[in-house]
Amino acid sequence: MKNVCIIPARGGSKRIPRKNIKIFAGRPMIGHSILSAIGSGIFDRVIVSTDDPEITSVAKEFGAEVPFIRPAELSDDYTNTTDVISHSINWLRNTDLDIKAVCCIYATAPFIQVSDLVQAEKIFHSGNWEYVFSATTFGFPIFRSIKKNTDGSIEMFYPEHFNTRSQDLPEAYHDAGQFYFGKPDAWLSGKKIFDIGSTIVDLPRWRVQDIDTLEDWDRAEVLYKLLNQSKSSTT
Repeated sequence: MKNVCIIPARGGSKRIPRKNIKIFAGRPMIGHSILSAIGSGIFDRVIVSTDDPEITSVAKEFGAEVPFIRPAELSDDYTNTTDVISHSINWLRNTDLDIKAVCCIYATAPFIQVSDLVQAEKIFHSGNWEYVFSATTFGFPIFRSIKKNTDGSIEMFYPEHFNTRSQDLPEAYHDAGQFYFGKPDAWLSGKKIFDIGSTIVDLPRWRVQDIDTLEDWDRAEVLYKLLNQSKSSTT
C-alpha cells in the first residue's frame, strides 16, 4: 500500500494560541485528525511534522509518529503546506520507504470522516490524479457576488450575470481544508493542487468549518455537538 499520512502542526499559532493541542470536544484538537487517520486503516504510517515538544508528546499519546523535528525555517508564519510536506517526503525517502501516496491532513480538522479518507484513497489509486482533496460547494452563487469599495459603494465581481438565474450558473466549489492526497513527486515539484490534474471528494457544507479565529472555534464546537447528537439519536 505505502500510503503515508502527514499532519503538519507547528507550535506558534497566533490567532488561536496553541490551537493544535487546545481541547476541542474533550480531546486535543490534533487528536481528532490522528484518530481519523489511524482509524481509516489505509495508512502505513501516520506522522506529525512539528517543531514543538508539547505537540510531539500529544501526537505520540494518540498513536502518531514524530520521527523528526521540523526545522525552524519551516515553522514560521510564512511557510506553506507544500514545503512542509515536501520536507517530510524527503526525510521518508532517505529511509528508503517506497511511497505511493502522501496524504496531508490538517491538525484542525475535527469533522474528517474515515469514510471520506477511504473514498479519497480509492479515487486516488483508481485514476491518474496528481491530487485528490476534500471540497464543498459555496452556499451562494459566486457569479452573483459583490464587493465593497473603499468609498462604501458596491459593485458586482461579475456584472454580466446580474440577470442570470441562479439555477443557470455553474456550481462552484471551495477547498474544505481537511485532507489532500497527492503523488510524492507532485508535492515535491510544487504542482498546484487546485488544477486540472486534481479531483475532489465532495463534502456536504454542513460538515465543513474553517477554524482560524475564536469565533470559528466556537461555531465548530456547536456544530460538532449537534452532529454527534444526531449520530446518537440514530444509533
